Amino acid sequence: MKSYRKELWFNLPSRRGFVNITSQVEDCLRESGIREGLCLVNAMHITASVFINDDEPGLHHDYERWLEQLAPHEPISQYRHNNTGEDNADAHLKRQIMGREVVVAVTNGKLDFGPWEQIFYGEFDGRRRKRVLVKIIGE
Repeated sequence: MKSYRKELWFNLPSRRGFVNITSQVEDCLRESGIREGLCLVNAMHITASVFINDDEPGLHHDYERWLEQLAPHEPISQYRHNNTGEDNADAHLKRQIMGREVVVAVTNGKLDFGPWEQIFYGEFDGRRRKRVLVKIIGE
């Protein structure tokens, strides 16, 4: 069995945002030479997420509003975590909701997606470098 590992780095200029990383993951798959197996993509930071959904701006806007209703950034005093001097407790909660990683089957050298599925990096406490791990195993 073959194994491939690569880190993708992101530094969003805004506090929150969503980035379609499907093409970067597909590049990793081509580099790996793996034709059949599994592809893990996971955020390596506790205030960022990787998830699969549709690449539709209205949906991304809805996610932003929904997440902010569930875990509003302000007032920052509402979160005990922020007593440590941080202001990102909401980002930790948003990450928990959106998830840490995705696993996609690899079939005939391609990511085996359903209709409209794309892979996204979700940032909830940006303005600094963070990484995403791509790990592909198979033959």
